Amino acid sequence: MADKIHPISKIFRQWRVQAYLDFMWMTRDFKFCMINIVSDIILNLSGVAAVFLLAERFQGIGTWGTEQIIFMLGYAALVHGVMDMGFSYNIMHISRRIGRGQLDHILIQPQPIWIALLTEGFMPFSGSWSFFTGVGITIWSLTQIELSITFVWCLYFAINLLSSCAVVLGFSYLWGSLAFWAPVGAEEINSQTTRFVSQLRTFPLDGLGKRLQNGLLSILPVGFVAWYPSRALMHVAPPETLWHTPLAAFTFIILATLAFRKGLRYYEKTGSQRYLGWGHRG
Repeated sequence: MADKIHPISKIFRQWRVQAYLDFMWMTRDFKFCMINIVSDIILNLSGVAAVFLLAERFQGIGTWGTEQIIFMLGYAALVHGVMDMGFSYNIMHISRRIGRGQLDHILIQPQPIWIALLTEGFMPFSGSWSFFTGVGITIWSLTQIELSITFVWCLYFAINLLSSCAVVLGFSYLWGSLAFWAPVGAEEINSQTTRFVSQLRTFPLDGLGKRLQNGLLSILPVGFVAWYPSRALMHVAPPETLWHTPLAAFTFIILATLAFRKGLRYYEKTGSQRYLGWGHRG
């Protein structure tokens, strides 16, 4: 009997396969490849241009200077880029897979569901241009801000960046789990949660009232996508706030895991309506 493959080794093997397939898809035609690259860069720049122009016109927004705003925009673009590279193909929009009955395609695979969800959406070539846009904006901002860039600071930056991505993913799966109980009504709920995060992630929230600010850091955690960790990384907030985003990420991942598992137990009893005669996509 063949030895069992360690889960970590399996993840890297499947990432390698996904990366190869993504590379072949992107490079099958030079014109197609260039159109994808240019359009993605333009799309991602346009997503942060409005806030940048406001900051440039008024020399900042609230207590934030223009350079600080640029850093936050770069951080937000990096979060968006990591999510595009790691969780495409409706892994981020899990409500679609559940509502359309496509979760069954994962459940019949001879591997844990968490490995499938962690590897199927890996698209490091076609999804990387948001990330590269964020890298460019962030580096540009760091040349304008007087920050001491040390190894420890870079480590904090990486931890907070991954934590912001985890908050987005946990928030998406927490709401997306509703599709287990309402596959028709909640099939596209992750489209709305993603749009909400995308539209508000680039705005500083300092001028908001405490109740609204707390709401955007808890019930709708858009503040943890860029604003809150950026404050900590630029030393606008006390040093201990560097760990608040990782703690928020841990909380949302736990809540999302509990909701998703509860939904799966319900799904075991009902199955997918897609394959029933009266199903909405039968």
